[in-house]
Amino acid sequence: MGTKHHSSSSDPIDDPKKRRRVGFAKPDAGIEANECITIYLVSRKEDVDSPNSFCLEPVDLNHFFEDDGRIFGYQGLKITIWVSLISFHAYADISFESSSDGGRGITDLKSALQNIFAESLVDEKDAFLQTFSTESHYVRSVVSNAEALQHKVSNGCSSESNCLSKSEPFDAEVFRIVGMPVGHLYSRLVPLVLLLVDGSNPIDILDPRWEIYLLVQERKDTQEESLSRLLGFAAVYRFHRYPESTRLRLGQILVLPPYQHKGYGRFLLEVLNRVAISENVYDLTVEEPEDSLQHVRSCIDLERLLVFDPIQHALDLVVSRLKQENPSKKSSPSKYGPPLSAVEDARKTLKINKKQFEQCWEILIYLRLNPIDKYMETYRTIVLHRVKAEVVGKDSEGNGKQVIDVPTEYDQEMSFVMFKSQNGESSSIERADNQINVEEQLQKLVDERLNQIKSIAEKVSVHRQ
Repeated sequence: MGTKHHSSSSDPIDDPKKRRRVGFAKPDAGIEANECITIYLVSRKEDVDSPNSFCLEPVDLNHFFEDDGRIFGYQGLKITIWVSLISFHAYADISFESSSDGGRGITDLKSALQNIFAESLVDEKDAFLQTFSTESHYVRSVVSNAEALQHKVSNGCSSESNCLSKSEPFDAEVFRIVGMPVGHLYSRLVPLVLLLVDGSNPIDILDPRWEIYLLVQERKDTQEESLSRLLGFAAVYRFHRYPESTRLRLGQILVLPPYQHKGYGRFLLEVLNRVAISENVYDLTVEEPEDSLQHVRSCIDLERLLVFDPIQHALDLVVSRLKQENPSKKSSPSKYGPPLSAVEDARKTLKINKKQFEQCWEILIYLRLNPIDKYMETYRTIVLHRVKAEVVGKDSEGNGKQVIDVPTEYDQEMSFVMFKSQNGESSSIERADNQINVEEQLQKLVDERLNQIKSIAEKVSVHRQ
């Protein structure tokens, strides 16, 4: 809904000696989308226009708009968007003082918002308010024919695993949806994915190998009617692995903001782990996990590995070897890594993939060291070698490979040449200051990794007490 307020005035020239002054109007600088758009999540129609509604902050909206996220042609623009957590429809209340082409055109706001909300964007406010009653059972209808994987679990915990947060009890169920219903449901969830999952792109709903896992809670509304409420969901892709196995990859996972930091995300991950084990898939991987997701994932896997007997003997041998190591002696970091048998045991039984297991292995060593200062220098070296292998490459030392920036007419900043020095000798082209800069960056990455290890270890240790 748009409103305009402007006033008109005459401009008579009473005195013929007075002349008009001619000048250039200031070009329209526009306004950033982040500065004029506010998004609220609501579960009742009474929450619409309420100052107590849940506000999404911060959300980067600029990248949804062209011209560096700027909106042109409006003065006093304010856009308030309401998103229903019942039916996942949205309504945008648009108001502005005036609009005019200041040289950059007038942004088509409806088209821009539809790029985010698509068909879920409702034109009229009354129609949006009606969805709270007409579609109050939407979530229940979606899961009515779905496969229930978990029933009424308190705190997101089960008899098979423990939880880190037990402060807030709840009842929840996880449902798995496959096939055609995936597309209809996910089309309504896409706006939340785009807004809340960094760097996300919608999944291909026509690909039958996608599965949606819904975390649903039963609650009473003001009329004591039972309603199914969606707390979060995960999108999982099922790969074929030759010859007769499958792999699961977690592509997206989202707990809706009003329900975050209550253990729901952890519970959803635990259910996925149990699915992978019960169906005996090859392994379960995560596509580019954010730091917060990786933290929770590592806590879960670490707790499972701490009581996983097949790896304990190998872990004891590695820790004993590290304690006897001379910190000043340069030794191969490979002898502190997990043996292939341990990697394979964790994959077969717990469905933890190799990369994730190696990261957890570092934390297992840290916990076994207790940690004692005199062992930390050697331990830091182990972490350094793994980080360096990930960032620079395993063949970064002694192979004589060089990457040199070479500006061209095509792109002054993105052009380079890679070459290999003869006999593995370092080239004089490589500058010492570049090498120093690389080492400084590596040390920063190691510090970050050590802080992550310490944080995960402390959380798991407190929980095990």
